[in-house]
Amino acid sequence: MGAHSVVGANVSERAQLPPSLAISTVIFALTPESARGESGGGPTLWIPLVRRVKEPFRGRWALPGGPLAPTESLEDAARRNLRQTTGLEPEYLEQLYAFGGLNRSSRPERGSQRVVSIVYWALVRPTEAELLGEEDENVAWHRADTAGEQDGGLAFDHREIVDYALWRLRSKLEYAQIAYHFLGEKFTLAQLREVYEAVLGRPLDPANFRRQLKGMAQIEPTDEVLEGGRHRPPRLYRYTGARGRIDATTAPPPRQAAGEADPPPPAPSSTSPASPTAPAASTRSTP
Repeated sequence: MGAHSVVGANVSERAQLPPSLAISTVIFALTPESARGESGGGPTLWIPLVRRVKEPFRGRWALPGGPLAPTESLEDAARRNLRQTTGLEPEYLEQLYAFGGLNRSSRPERGSQRVVSIVYWALVRPTEAELLGEEDENVAWHRADTAGEQDGGLAFDHREIVDYALWRLRSKLEYAQIAYHFLGEKFTLAQLREVYEAVLGRPLDPANFRRQLKGMAQIEPTDEVLEGGRHRPPRLYRYTGARGRIDATTAPPPRQAAGEADPPPPAPSSTSPASPTAPAASTRSTP
């Protein structure tokens, strides 16, 4: 058998292997301190990405992730991969969706093994976000809405995954505990409004937002104020509802026909469920 036939057989054999299972995570944070100079205004949503050091997509940015070990649960694998790739250990971590398009792992002509990714998402506070190691040039924060635009795109289908995660987050703004996951136990109404603005990507009327939020039963004022400002210190509020996961009732996206790529997220709009009119080398990544 000639060399060309051997190579062809290897490619064919790889394509027939059972799908490989991997774990990836989308981590949302309000503008980290290390990215303040690049935010250009109020807080925005950022995600940590890792630069791939091997093919396919060598040099491209990708979501942190890695393979699933035979002896660990899906969530344990997600947390281990995050520690190893970014150093982050988010308190809030939840399974988002499974992505398994037939050709999502590489370029189809290379006949690579199919990869199915179980994707998690996390919301981290500023104190957690600062744990991202700055000594590794292959790990960095990127704006969630524009990640990959100036670098030839993100590796694999990771841009689609980020867009889907953004849509899911916007659809969950009706849950007041988002403030708890992004800001901590106590926060001002202005800080909470900044969370909504960062997720929606547009400014909100402060007076209208304040009236709406004050009517929410799960947010109550404390006897404390935020010290350190030049003006009258604002009152601190706290979230009093359950601190469980915020995604339990979200339906999965529409089913796709066999062989089709995973569906794109619905296009976000100002009238989506996110609208607050009722406040509603050691670096690794995988497909």
